[in-house]
Amino acid sequence: MPETYETLKIDRPDPHVMVVTLNRPEAMNAFNTRMGEEMRALFRDYDHFQTPDLRAVIVTGAGERAFCTGGDLKERRGMSDETWRRQHIIFEEKNEAVWRFPVPIIAAVNGYALGGGTELALACDFIYASEKASFGLPEVTRGIMPGNGGTQRLPRRIGIGRAKELLYTGRIIDAQQALEWGLVNRLCAPDKLLEEALATAKQIAKSGPIGVRQVKKAVDRGAYLPLEAGLILEIEAYQSPVFSEDRHEGINAFNEKRPPVWKNK
Repeated sequence: MPETYETLKIDRPDPHVMVVTLNRPEAMNAFNTRMGEEMRALFRDYDHFQTPDLRAVIVTGAGERAFCTGGDLKERRGMSDETWRRQHIIFEEKNEAVWRFPVPIIAAVNGYALGGGTELALACDFIYASEKASFGLPEVTRGIMPGNGGTQRLPRRIGIGRAKELLYTGRIIDAQQALEWGLVNRLCAPDKLLEEALATAKQIAKSGPIGVRQVKKAVDRGAYLPLEAGLILEIEAYQSPVFSEDRHEGINAFNEKRPPVWKNK
């Protein structure tokens, strides 16, 4: 993991929580190639085993206008087919790395989440949104289509019919409709968004880290399997926390009426 980034801001407001801010407010936090490379490096190459204290992540956008408005169309203007293809591979690998990251990621959407911005939020575990946030996948209005999980994750989140309506029209929905459709978990006042996301991240961090990581693995992989296969996957995931030192610590802490001190092994 690089020490510094050009397009990202990394904070650790809590020993167990990392806040990743997309930091191109002048471009409404749109993804250029550099930001895609840096996000990919952060989430794919992050050495979790050397930093086992990390238990939750928040992804948000700099400024008040936008979480992320997708690919930077100014950079893409006049881009050759081959350069576009190479860039898109970076973007694909970035979202895959976010989705497969071993600890929970909360998307704190503070403004426009359009195109790749909505797709990034969908790759996170769940979404908290500012009351001023809005969501949409307008790619078809630009002559293309979503290509970073939008056609797959959106229907699974809000249902096929609603997803098709948004995907076919490129329509943008406000935060209240996103909440009603199940796209987001919670609406927050704009000045309370990070505070509420951080409170939930800290609550996650209090849980047994091995158990949380295995729950994430079981849900993410099992959601796309038949029930019987998913139940088998659950039992396989169950073996890690139940036969760890943390199981003993959790039981002892309960009986001794004290907070657990997780050994994370």
